[in-house]
Amino acid sequence: MARYVVVGGGIVGLATAWRLLIDRPGSDVTVVEKEERVGAHQTGHNSGVIHAGVYYKPGSLKARLCAAGSASMVEFCREHGIPVDICGKLIVATSGEELGRLGALHERALANGLPVSLLEPEEAAEYEPHVECVRALRVASTGITDFGRVCEVLAELIGELGGHVRLGTKVVSVSTTVGGVVVGTDRGEFAADVLVNCAGLHSDRVAKLAGLRPPARIVPFRGEYYELREDRRDLVRGLIYPVPDPQFPFLGVHLTKMIDGSVHAGPNAVLALAREGYSWGRIRPVDVASAAGYGGLWRLARKHWRYGAGEVRRSLSKRLFAASLARLVPEVGAEDIVRAGAGVRAQAISPDGTLVDDFLIVEAERQVHVLNAPSPAATSSLEIAREIVARIPAAG
Repeated sequence: MARYVVVGGGIVGLATAWRLLIDRPGSDVTVVEKEERVGAHQTGHNSGVIHAGVYYKPGSLKARLCAAGSASMVEFCREHGIPVDICGKLIVATSGEELGRLGALHERALANGLPVSLLEPEEAAEYEPHVECVRALRVASTGITDFGRVCEVLAELIGELGGHVRLGTKVVSVSTTVGGVVVGTDRGEFAADVLVNCAGLHSDRVAKLAGLRPPARIVPFRGEYYELREDRRDLVRGLIYPVPDPQFPFLGVHLTKMIDGSVHAGPNAVLALAREGYSWGRIRPVDVASAAGYGGLWRLARKHWRYGAGEVRRSLSKRLFAASLARLVPEVGAEDIVRAGAGVRAQAISPDGTLVDDFLIVEAERQVHVLNAPSPAATSSLEIAREIVARIPAAG
């Protein structure tokens, strides 16, 4: 009987464990998660968007797994009674300067086989009456769901198939043996034939414990959200996004209808002072030292310090945050939004200061490490799991 230990109880780790149990019945599969609940970090703090795959380079892992993942996630949610709404979204150009980038997105979306269409302002108003634009890209297959609930269902399914989800179990060591891997935790050891590292914000550290030299380091970026006051939710029917800057993996501040009917605004992107730094007041010296001592971050900062400074200003100013939203929906003012928490993105940065754009999966003997899985990882999670399992020899 093959034994697998999956580190990380977010949506990618849980999906991988579930896929292992389906594809390799009779296997011993254990998920170890340091928090007391599943989906506690990136999965539980995102906007719940099921992405269609507009933004990703054709042929990349993101493009391939997002397109397939969008379909399989919708199917999974419907099969298991998880609320899902294929509401579509608009990506809006608010000035003539953005039309070239919007056109390039249109071409990329078509290359990825997506149902998209370019709209004139009066056509965009049929979907979003309060939006202001010079042109918009309509992405019909974008949806929303509750990824936290997806994690809960996956954990239940793992248990039903004979697997185990060990909560409150922190990995402290990884050692290799003649026949496999031993994962040491603060609640004992777990022997495995194969280790699968889906530790998200701590994935590079788990890789180091396992003896690897990761090709990139995780640097945490906090994304802060506001939400529209309940009496202003009628300003947004679905999802409204700006045209993104292709230099960055961040999509810009946008307006997102959530599955519970609320409308979230954000996120921005500021360097977090802890890997789980959901506020400016959350500072962890070891995480600050790790980031500050990494040459890749300094090289990135030298290239893009103006962008970073702008994000910090928007973080500290509700007025500036609202002004960014007003570019999309002019009727939104600072008085219309209230704070709504934050998420932290585990962004891998290469030593040369390049943001790792694609999913990054690294293999070693009896080990698979997911070292970069930001958005659209939740959308793609069921397909990322297939990809991981396909890379593990059947014999374990």
